[in-house]
Amino acid sequence: MTWALQDAKARFSELARRAERDGPQRVTVRGKPALVVMSAADFDALTQRKKRKPLAELLKKSPVAGLELELTRSRDTGRTVDL
Repeated sequence: MTWALQDAKARFSELARRAERDGPQRVTVRGKPALVVMSAADFDALTQRKKRKPLAELLKKSPVAGLELELTRSRDTGRTVDL
């Protein structure tokens, strides 16, 4: 639902209840979208950082985990170019 700022201020309790029950509520200022009021649970779900696993752990579980890989690479000295 969209609320005009003056209505949102006058009926803030209802705005808060609807945000908690029905989801985010949009508020306009002079007819233009200005802000969104949402429940704390919706905000937390939106901003929660997902824990990332270290790259080494992901590689251990990958399909190529058992392969023998050469960890050094040959030095490429480039090529000679006639100018």
